[in-house]
Amino acid sequence: MEAVLAAGALRGARRLYGVISATTLLAFGVSPAHASAAVHAAELFTTAASGTAHLYHRNIDWKLFWRLAPFGVLGGCLGAYVLTAIDAGAMKPFVTAYLALVGGWLILRSFRKLPSNPVPAHIVAPLGATGGFLDAAGGGGWGPIVTTGLLGAGAPPRYVIGTVNATEFLITLSVSLTFLLALVTGHWEDAGAISDNLPAVLGLICGGLVAAPLAGLMVKSIRDTVLLRLVGTLIVLLAGWQTAQAFDWI
Repeated sequence: MEAVLAAGALRGARRLYGVISATTLLAFGVSPAHASAAVHAAELFTTAASGTAHLYHRNIDWKLFWRLAPFGVLGGCLGAYVLTAIDAGAMKPFVTAYLALVGGWLILRSFRKLPSNPVPAHIVAPLGATGGFLDAAGGGGWGPIVTTGLLGAGAPPRYVIGTVNATEFLITLSVSLTFLLALVTGHWEDAGAISDNLPAVLGLICGGLVAAPLAGLMVKSIRDTVLLRLVGTLIVLLAGWQTAQAFDWI
């Protein structure tokens, strides 16, 4: 059972598209709010494709879906609202620190065995709200946080991964609409020339759709623990690059 849970956790870890994309955009000087908005706009396409596939294969636990989605949506909307209300320069160190913690957390998780216990009902709401908030504020993190949290609590891997994928589309849609509402209402004062990020959005969409089938092949070819450590290390290094830039070390 532990082997199955570990494999399931790593299949969920493939869904680090948002975290890696956001970290990369920040490393190239894109503001936190713009990076999150760009990533979530691209994820509307990638999460729709992923959720549809899991729906087709009947991998969704609808009871968990309806318990998880509302809190994820609320957390995501709040995270996007807060991100657009704070000065980009002030927010960036916190977002960078969060992404570095996610990367380090993934590396540590690769060395731990997951328990097999019934999922306590009381953890679903706070886990969903936290995952949604940090996903919006950091540009990604719904998958790593919620998937690993539910698996760690003992939920069946197949239905955790399928359900988290399906709910992610709703979280992505709500976050994107919150960014749009903040823009048209003038709440997002630091929006600037949002159209400048269209090439990044198109690149993320194309790259995400092309990489999706390749990710499945890589996961079959690379050991689970190695994959988690590689992705975690990449995120930590990118976050470190941003920190070095902030202190003019490079």
